[in-house]
Amino acid sequence: MPEIALSDEDREALRQAVLALEEPSYAARLSALAGRPIELLGQALPVPVSDLISKATHAALTQALRYALKTIPKEGRDPETRAHKALAALSGAMGGALGVSAVLAELPISTTIMLRSIARIAQSEGEDLKDPETALACVQVFALGGHSGSNNLHEAGYFAVRAAMAKSVTRALQQMAGRGVVDESASALVRLLAQIGSRFGLVVSQKVAAQAVPILGAIGGAAVNAAFVDHFQRLARGHFTVRRLERIYGKGTVRQAYDRIRASTHI
Repeated sequence: MPEIALSDEDREALRQAVLALEEPSYAARLSALAGRPIELLGQALPVPVSDLISKATHAALTQALRYALKTIPKEGRDPETRAHKALAALSGAMGGALGVSAVLAELPISTTIMLRSIARIAQSEGEDLKDPETALACVQVFALGGHSGSNNLHEAGYFAVRAAMAKSVTRALQQMAGRGVVDESASALVRLLAQIGSRFGLVVSQKVAAQAVPILGAIGGAAVNAAFVDHFQRLARGHFTVRRLERIYGKGTVRQAYDRIRASTHI
């Protein structure tokens, strides 16, 4: 069958999605802010702190999934990204000023705010927030941001991360079939959240470490938190743009166009 060509507008939207999903990591963005490389952020955290972050990220994702999607208005296409970014940055800055324990205690709040923002972005791209599959697509955004090192799945690209989660997503949806809502206590969903949390934890570790690095003092905690929120909002816009185009043109066509754009931009 002949390949279906994307419209000029949709091709440009996909190009922007590729840039958002394949460039650069959160640590790299902090490096740009600081004016020097800080890619090792989060890798040198004490083991007890890393363990606390791992537990906190899973709890934060579970709580966010429980509350965030149930309070999103069912109408309106304005994603309100600025408002959510401001709220999450303020929440994170308050936690960052009080140390690691406060950051982790605040994490469920900022994660919930970010998931609301992600959900509104999904809604603006035509997603149905009443569909459990859309809810899982929203929380998957937190897995897209966690890459650090050449052995990580993200080095193979956005579609590799989606493929790695595909089986877990399918099992979670099967377990929730007929319920019409997301049950965060379902065993398959618990496993999926753990998988997402392990990747989200990488970015949280980088954020915690960044707030303790003297060189970032000139940047300020607010800038670190704003970059944190903006990072996931950009990922969400790219993710749901790809999903929207897949509904129009089919997954195969979008994947081919995505790969060509990625190759041409040398990402």
